[in-house]
Amino acid sequence: MINFVSYNIQYGTGLDGRVDLDRIIEEIDGADIICLQEVEAHWRRTGMVNQAAEIAARLHDYYVAYGPGLDVDASFRGDDGRVVNRRRQFGNMVLARWPLSVVRNHLLPKLHLNWPLSLQRAALETVIEVPERRLRTISTHFAHVGGDERLRQAEALLHIVGHGARDGGAWSGRQFAAGWNHDGGPVIMPTATVVMGDFNMTDDSPEYGLLCGDIHPIHGPLSTSDGLSDAWLVAGNDRALNTSTAADGGATWGADDDAKRIDLALVTSDLVEHIEKVWVDQKATGSDHRPVWLELR
Repeated sequence: MINFVSYNIQYGTGLDGRVDLDRIIEEIDGADIICLQEVEAHWRRTGMVNQAAEIAARLHDYYVAYGPGLDVDASFRGDDGRVVNRRRQFGNMVLARWPLSVVRNHLLPKLHLNWPLSLQRAALETVIEVPERRLRTISTHFAHVGGDERLRQAEALLHIVGHGARDGGAWSGRQFAAGWNHDGGPVIMPTATVVMGDFNMTDDSPEYGLLCGDIHPIHGPLSTSDGLSDAWLVAGNDRALNTSTAADGGATWGADDDAKRIDLALVTSDLVEHIEKVWVDQKATGSDHRPVWLELR
């Protein structure tokens, strides 16, 4: 079995308002592959800490990739007059017990909205050398406002998933000039893909329908081989959320009447039969979101 977890950590800020990365680490303990969102570096609100580096240091037995969407200047001149290069960043992470043979950070479409905060979002694609096979895992975070923006991001994500193997990945080909393959050649991209993250959408939205197909009131999800499947529903979980405090509740953000399932685990058709279990940790308090767990056999 391989255990995945996805967690929008809200830059480590818990329900009590405290920033505590150690609490985040405790709440994802036991995962083989970890997808994180809202990991930031060099912001005053979190003490100018590079959270990606701090998380990597705490999980030192994992292979790590960080892909910022927002990436702006935070450099300064030191006492000696030299420039200290530093970036203020906000993005996604993937951590795994096995090597990440390929990493690509895809920037998703962004719209300039009239009033709401609009951030550059990204999809961090990795190829993980899990035992006896190779698996793509993507950590992503869609826009929090604007269905039109999320629709464009959903289209882009489908392209990334569908063309990942066809476009050859980060590099491809057989003819190399001297030196290019001394450290190893291109990795063959797998089709099997797990996409996890904060999609900021519910399963009755147009963008969800674009990614996963409609949900029939009797037959359930109508995913096709060209799209993605919602692992929560495929695993047999109830679409109704009830309350976020229910032991088997699927709400990943909010409580009571405001509870929503917006953090999802999506898989390609070749992984559907491998889904063993999907659950949400309703006891987690390290963020305003709750972790989503996926178990694949």
